[in-house]
Amino acid sequence: MNYNKKPLTHSQQIDLWEKRGLIIPDRNKAEFYFRNISYYRLSAYALAFQKSKDRFNRGTTFDDVLHLYIFDRELRLVVMDAIERIEIAIRTQIIYNLAHKYGSHWQDNPSLFKVSRYREKSGAMVTKDVYTDFQNIISKHCRSKYPEIFIQHYLKKYNSPSNPPSWMVVELLTIGELSRLYSGLKNNDDKRKVADYFSLHHTIFESWLHTLTYARNLCAHHCRFWNRDFVIQPEIPKKSLKLAWLSHPNIINRRSFYFLCLIKYFLQTVNPGSHFKQRLFGVMDKYPNTPIQFMGIPTDNYGKLIDWQQEPLWVQ
Repeated sequence: MNYNKKPLTHSQQIDLWEKRGLIIPDRNKAEFYFRNISYYRLSAYALAFQKSKDRFNRGTTFDDVLHLYIFDRELRLVVMDAIERIEIAIRTQIIYNLAHKYGSHWQDNPSLFKVSRYREKSGAMVTKDVYTDFQNIISKHCRSKYPEIFIQHYLKKYNSPSNPPSWMVVELLTIGELSRLYSGLKNNDDKRKVADYFSLHHTIFESWLHTLTYARNLCAHHCRFWNRDFVIQPEIPKKSLKLAWLSHPNIINRRSFYFLCLIKYFLQTVNPGSHFKQRLFGVMDKYPNTPIQFMGIPTDNYGKLIDWQQEPLWVQ
């Protein structure tokens, strides 16, 4: 089937939504937002107000769609702020624990990392060598035309070891590279030492760190977050966690609500005085008509949303 849709002018886009039943009292306002957000991006939020395809629910206004978009944007900002705090804490624990166990340049010891081989869907065998990947990242930053100031300082003052110490080079990693570094550690005791700080089993911690990377990239690229089906799904703990968690059994770990719970769990350690909960509730209160059921909040046997704000995790 050939794609033959032609681009519509802003005025034609407004006409189309009005034809589908959307109430647009102010066409100039709608056109302003189409010029600055785009019709296609807003269309993803319009779907929440359509029980039937290409037909808006009776009484739906342009502001309903717009406010849902703004809610999602403000939600992403709250999430990004929390992820920053968690990422820095994880980075700190990895550097501190491995440096005290193996020395300042533990990252240059290949015996600390595992090499794995796996078969791709194409049938090709692939080797995953975290140590080599890590060394290439360090080398790239050291050879950069404009390296970080602390890298410049080390290279000018010292000639051995050739690489800067771990507390410098690990700071250069993206959260995705940090996640791969942690998963590539050969010794589970090293993983446990880091995960214990966050009151998590190391396999759960590894899974949650992977999801943190995925969610962070969603937010950084301004992707829809509020009703996202997570491709990278965090594991559900099979045993009780050491800190306050959820008591409801019907947890949907592929939706954004579970990830918000994951953040809240981390913050109990990383920043106990965090205003994450207040900021989250504030965004929800600001846009009370947001269909939060699409976030994956558990329901009872009758399909009614549970009072999740009274869960042990959220009452603190």
